Amino acid sequence: MRDWSPVMGLPLWAWLFVLPSVLGLVCFMLGARLERPLRPLWKVLDGVYLASGIISACFMCTILGLIVAQMISRWVGFALPGTTEFAGYAMAATSFFALCHAMTRGAHIRVSILLNATNFTKKWLDIFAVFAAAVIATYFSRYAIKANGFSEMLNDRTQGQDQIPEWVVALFRLDFAGIADAGDKLVYTPVWIPQLAMSIGTVLLAIALWDTLYRLLVTGTNPIKSEAVE
Repeated sequence: MRDWSPVMGLPLWAWLFVLPSVLGLVCFMLGARLERPLRPLWKVLDGVYLASGIISACFMCTILGLIVAQMISRWVGFALPGTTEFAGYAMAATSFFALCHAMTRGAHIRVSILLNATNFTKKWLDIFAVFAAAVIATYFSRYAIKANGFSEMLNDRTQGQDQIPEWVVALFRLDFAGIADAGDKLVYTPVWIPQLAMSIGTVLLAIALWDTLYRLLVTGTNPIKSEAVE
């Protein structure tokens, strides 16, 4: 039986940066021979990016709903505390969940004046740009998760007026046994809960960028299609 302990004992930076870079090198060496076996995986990832975009759109609609609810509550003289904070959380979730979907649809700004100079620069600068973006996104996602963990460890709570039921906190902690014991008691929102959107969104962006790099190396063309400008 093969001993995987040396591989599993690799430091975190090796898993985050070295291993994906080695996979990129494999894609570059094998090229089009990998296209057919990778297409089912690419299809799944495209579905994940689309789902992330849909979630982002749902949070955008949530912002509208909260604003309308706040307006109505003021008209009828009913206090609705915490709507401003919840709208802020929804805005952050909208932005971060949209990152990977917008990137794969060519909605991010790309300075392509040098890329379009010659075929040589188009190929190699494109590879370098996507690789550099993937490394930066991976670095950012790693520390986004770390910040999320620190907030949970320190039990950092919101300073606003937003409160959520205690069972919701137990649900996010995946403490299913404690959901019934938590009850409907309102507690100030733990900061790590809205921060989850940042962590998930940045991880998906990093995955999308590494995926884009691999597709570029295998097919020879960048899968990101810029939006048409009329």
